[in-house]
Amino acid sequence: MKSRKAPEPKLLGQLEHGEMLNLLGYHLAQASIPTNSAFKRHISDAHQLNKLEFTTLMLLKENQNLTPKRLSIALNMPASNLTLLLDRIEKRKLILRNQSSEDRRVQNISLTPSGIKLTEKLKKICSVMEEDVLSHITNAEQEILFELLRKIARHRKH
Repeated sequence: MKSRKAPEPKLLGQLEHGEMLNLLGYHLAQASIPTNSAFKRHISDAHQLNKLEFTTLMLLKENQNLTPKRLSIALNMPASNLTLLLDRIEKRKLILRNQSSEDRRVQNISLTPSGIKLTEKLKKICSVMEEDVLSHITNAEQEILFELLRKIARHRKH
């Protein structure tokens, strides 16, 4: 583990970070405070979506006729939990689950017209939300941040 010696400002409440500065999880947890707040303000409160529902809708926007199996892998979620998640979204008439025409054992999930309309709106909202969180770092720093986070995510265990 590398030591990070850059001077850090004290936390609110005037606490020292101490050894926590050497822990990735600590930095991710601290960074999640403003990102969670922005998500709540821009998406959760305004559209009654939690992060998993939002992520599911946005993945469906980019991937036509996803199967529950592929979605379960992408979200790292057991099939039983995914079913409950999809039930909630389907109740809001944002998705459809249909039997595949190629293999009747397979179910495809797709957005409804209302789901498409909502994801298009959410995409625009995301720009504002991201600006809210990232406005104090440069575009180059944002690219570095995203690339490093992608590298970490690619090595996850399923």
